[in-house]
Amino acid sequence: MLSLLGWIIFGLVVGILAKLVMPGRDPGGVLITIGLGVAGAVVGGMVGRAMGFYGQADAAGFLMSLLGAVLLLWLYRQFRTRRV
Repeated sequence: MLSLLGWIIFGLVVGILAKLVMPGRDPGGVLITIGLGVAGAVVGGMVGRAMGFYGQADAAGFLMSLLGAVLLLWLYRQFRTRRV
């Protein structure tokens, strides 16, 4: 339970920082920001492992998590604004 809460808090911080890096109107709210932050951490970890930066049991670094969240936020904006 504490691990899940830690991921949510980490995702919130990464999501807020990603939002600060990419200012502007987003079609989502706070829950989307948290979700993109958590997903960015996961994507950043997978990319980092694929590139050999992290081992199998290592968590993603903060920078890779932030880059993953920024990428997901950008993709979310692209797909969401085209549908509207």
